[in-house]
Amino acid sequence: MTETTDNIPDDGTTGDSIHDGRGTYDVVLLVEQALTAADAQQVRSLHTEIADPVVYHVLLPLEDAAARIEASLGTIGAGDLMAAPAMAMNDVDIEALRRECEESSSSDLHKTLAAIHAAGGQATGKVTSEPPVDALAALVTAVDAREAIILTRPHVVAEFFHIDWTSRARRKLGVPVLHLIEHENFDEQASGSGEGISGV
Repeated sequence: MTETTDNIPDDGTTGDSIHDGRGTYDVVLLVEQALTAADAQQVRSLHTEIADPVVYHVLLPLEDAAARIEASLGTIGAGDLMAAPAMAMNDVDIEALRRECEESSSSDLHKTLAAIHAAGGQATGKVTSEPPVDALAALVTAVDAREAIILTRPHVVAEFFHIDWTSRARRKLGVPVLHLIEHENFDEQASGSGEGISGV
């Protein structure tokens, strides 16, 4: 008696084609903020030729409450600090700020998933407190993703701090990694008028 398996075609190939309409083509997206409708359309446009259902797995790093406090303190000039009484950390409601960060990240994730769905894509997602590249690598492995896309904010300072997400991900992952700038179309990114586009 011989057994046949549905996922192994008779032609001797591995059954790993992305154009046979079987299985899924999984893409992990690491995003810094909510995707706009235009961002979601651009991401979807990258996969229109794939016959298999494309599933996007979104990761959004939890905004760090402590970093937010440091950033706000950093905006106070030295003269202001000399003139003003010392600010006690107990004056800052850390727990309230943490809740606000969680709510903001959760809201951004829901907006991103809604934008992808509106663009005709399937998407799941989660907010992560893990280091972003570690969370990305773990999710790529967990869903056996075919590629990873990292979307960062267009602001120059933000790009300076987060560009290493892409380079570290490329060293760590065994799948193609594409780096896009949120809120810029492909023409802006490719022409040099925007922050840029890169991929492997």
